[in-house]
Amino acid sequence: HVQLVESGGGSVEIGGSLTLSCATSGITFRSYSMGWFSQKPGLGREGVATIDGFGSTNYVDSAKGRSTISKDNAKNTLYLQMNSLDPEDTAIYYCAAGYGGAWYLENTYAYWGQGTQVTVS
Repeated sequence: HVQLVESGGGSVEIGGSLTLSCATSGITFRSYSMGWFSQKPGLGREGVATIDGFGSTNYVDSAKGRSTISKDNAKNTLYLQMNSLDPEDTAIYYCAAGYGGAWYLENTYAYWGQGTQVTVS
């Protein structure tokens, strides 16, 4: 039984920081590409960042320099540190696990968490 459980969302002031976590079980965590996606109201999910089994990372342009994706293979946990937050970052953030496709495409990922809300104001 695969589970991805996000935590760490919440309300933060403009310019603040948050670190999201995604605890996983039921997958060989170290072998998967792990991604963070955001979904703003009324829009589809957009890839924010990904880290593959080798530790290579990719970021959407708006996240470069402000966000850091990382993982702890011993804890089967994925992280996303976000700094200098802006109201445009307000969204539900999802973690996802998968491999074999473009990092920013939803259908690359077979497993998804339930999401955690981030609100910047």
